[in-house]
Amino acid sequence: MKPIDRTMLGQVMAPVATARGLPNPFYTDPEVYELEKAKVFAPSWVLIGFGKDLAEPGMAKPVDHLGVPLVMVRDRDGQIRVFQNVCRHRGMILVSETTRLKGVLRCPYHSWCYELDGKLRSTPHVGGPGQNIDASIRREELGLVEVRSTVWMDMVLVNLSGTAPAFEDHAHRLIERYSEFARMPLYHGGPDSSFKLEVKTNWKLAVENYCESYHLPWVHPGLNSYSRLEDHYHMYEPGFAGQGSSAYTPGFGPNGERFAKFASLSDKWDKCAEYPSVFPNALLGFHNDHYFTIMIEPVGHDRTIEHVEIYYADPQMLGEDYAAMRQRNAQLWKGIFVEDIFVVEGMQRGRAAPGFDGGKFSPAMDGPTHAFHHWVAERFAA
Repeated sequence: MKPIDRTMLGQVMAPVATARGLPNPFYTDPEVYELEKAKVFAPSWVLIGFGKDLAEPGMAKPVDHLGVPLVMVRDRDGQIRVFQNVCRHRGMILVSETTRLKGVLRCPYHSWCYELDGKLRSTPHVGGPGQNIDASIRREELGLVEVRSTVWMDMVLVNLSGTAPAFEDHAHRLIERYSEFARMPLYHGGPDSSFKLEVKTNWKLAVENYCESYHLPWVHPGLNSYSRLEDHYHMYEPGFAGQGSSAYTPGFGPNGERFAKFASLSDKWDKCAEYPSVFPNALLGFHNDHYFTIMIEPVGHDRTIEHVEIYYADPQMLGEDYAAMRQRNAQLWKGIFVEDIFVVEGMQRGRAAPGFDGGKFSPAMDGPTHAFHHWVAERFAA
């Protein structure tokens, strides 16, 4: 791989009217993808999973985060913790599938056992047959390696490097903007409200496509028929960027029935919906009657999995009376996200053209996309 050209990074970070986009190697070079793990993901707050998958204390779910084995655990107090998913003895993977633990995390290799807070509890036969202690094995020094984590809007986020500002400080503008939603419980819609899409594209193209509404008339003609391009606006703040619509008035029942709304929302949300991309890999959808998160999971320099989870404002929306409406809502969003696949895969193929110089931004329409490119380039420049 050629060294990253700082002049090129400067062009990406220039004002939107004169900037160029990230060049081809940021999408096509496996070595750049490996660098991103250290420069973009490790120092950031990154989405790795969802609290709804750990419904009760004692639940554990393994996560392969960019090749790093992690495990999310809900401890006895109901707090979600994240650990490196390896035994401190010989590095064996502890948890291989989502499970309800029998009181401890037990290594399947030599049966070392860990409390749900990561403390090493037992080391059977470690000093020889029938001898469960050894002077050289100091349990207080051999707990699981805990990864810095937090939970917001049911998203489990980690900071692998441990160097990021506290999430409350790092994301204070995001938290403030959506505080009306974050103060209320979320109710996941169940199996029909959970799906994933496997896409042959670099993860960044999925994020930047979500940032903007410029493509609506041509890629989403159905959506554009009731939430038109001219009804949309853009936003970009430190750490996130995206779009909103001032024409959100859906009906999902045969007679225009709607889901229950989140309580005590301000008047802004009567007809407004917003879709921020939270850098690097969380795409959110705020509506007055439901909310969704898309977790962007990079699985290679040219492969991405999009995990979609849909939530509602009222537990009654999870009942059988609303099952058909929930299915229609999930099908609506899945259809829209599938419409984007040919675009992001087409842009990925286009990055093989040696003459493509990163592209030109429209100051009026591409501000959020430029903000994301600027954010990535900053991390390489640092």
